[in-house]
Amino acid sequence: MLAVAVLAAGKGTRMKSALPKVLQPLAGATLVERVLGSCQRLAPDRQLLVVGHQADRVERTLAGVEGLEFVLQQPQNGTGHAVQQLLGPLQGFEGELLVLNGDVPLLRPETLEALLATHRDSGAAVTLLTARLADPSGYGRVFADGAGQVSEIVEHRDCTGDQLTNTLTNAGIYCFDWQRLAAVLPSLSTDNDQGELYLTDTVALLRPAMHLEVGDPDEVAGINDRQQLAHCEAVLQDRLRRHWMAEGVSFTDPASCTLSEHTRFGRDVLVEPQCHFRGASSIGDGCRIGPGCLIENSQLGAGVEVIHSVLRDSRVEDGCAIGPFAQLRAGTHLAAGCRIGNFVEVKNSRLGEGCKANHLSYLGDADLGADVNIGAGTITANFDGVRKHRTVIGGGSKTGANSVLVAPITLGAGVTVGAGSTLTRDVPAGALALGRARQLVKENWTPLAPRQQQQVAG
Repeated sequence: MLAVAVLAAGKGTRMKSALPKVLQPLAGATLVERVLGSCQRLAPDRQLLVVGHQADRVERTLAGVEGLEFVLQQPQNGTGHAVQQLLGPLQGFEGELLVLNGDVPLLRPETLEALLATHRDSGAAVTLLTARLADPSGYGRVFADGAGQVSEIVEHRDCTGDQLTNTLTNAGIYCFDWQRLAAVLPSLSTDNDQGELYLTDTVALLRPAMHLEVGDPDEVAGINDRQQLAHCEAVLQDRLRRHWMAEGVSFTDPASCTLSEHTRFGRDVLVEPQCHFRGASSIGDGCRIGPGCLIENSQLGAGVEVIHSVLRDSRVEDGCAIGPFAQLRAGTHLAAGCRIGNFVEVKNSRLGEGCKANHLSYLGDADLGADVNIGAGTITANFDGVRKHRTVIGGGSKTGANSVLVAPITLGAGVTVGAGSTLTRDVPAGALALGRARQLVKENWTPLAPRQQQQVAG
């Protein structure tokens, strides 16, 4: 059997944030959610999260994680003290305990699978993950033989000059035989500079001890401040872009684009510079995105083109063209072949196939049939100051420039709305609707300049 414990009780004071460190966002998910996600392929029998600082907030955030058990560490007195809190919840448990840190979010599932396999194959009491760092300053050094058996771990401050040349460091990720660990946990001592109980000290008490060296040191990068958070974001973004390029997506300037881990792309997608994808967005085959787009929780069909625009919580079917400088807001659904042009905003509206709104318009809470043409400056006035109302426009209708449709209102199929009209009543199919005042011209209204007056008199 396998239990996973994630240590997530720390304050994270160096983050300078009101948000607990483990809840800091990284590519669309919190740090601790990423850590929990990294071990799902192991199919653990128990998942425990050790909480402390702002425990209620952490528990509320993760309340939807099925089977997650919360264990309170109060006060926070080191990693050894954190794992001591598991003695009660895991009483009688037989199997392995994998200990992860809630602020180490880049571990690959394959690495954890290899760690567990190494531990089981070797019969070790403890197997720890290690990494060779270009600058190991401040890290404990791991000393092991060629077979991977650990003889000791020496903290940086206690190393001799020769020992400091060893670049193999302890990553703080452990796989224990739980029964053997439980037997030595009560014997941990606070006899150290910090006066805390260190989980590292259990390695000297458990034999045999093995290690597995991780191939990519970035996997075990911890986050204690904003610079380290930014570094991990860059690493994760690079992973995501490389993955999708291998799947047939082209980025003309990869470093200028950011992705959510939940973004999905089809093949032959072109992503131009300064494009950003958030949430559970999906981009269909052959789309062209950018430059300069933000797409969040939106689904795009095949062959869609989006330029310099923002799409949120929207659905766009095949062959649509959007932008530049358009905004699709929550609840927008464009059927195939629609065209949304510059400075057009669409909110909570459904547009039928082939609709066009090419310039300077607002479509809010509207339902458009197929092949409706929206003239420049058309507004659906959907809000009466208390409630939102819907506008319905039948297929094949067209609105003239600077039209205002005051909802609730229904226009039948094939309606033509004259330019500059303000409509407040329903219009039957096939009608011409005019709602503007009669033009009035008063000659000689504007006083003429003296020179012009002389010209008229002459």
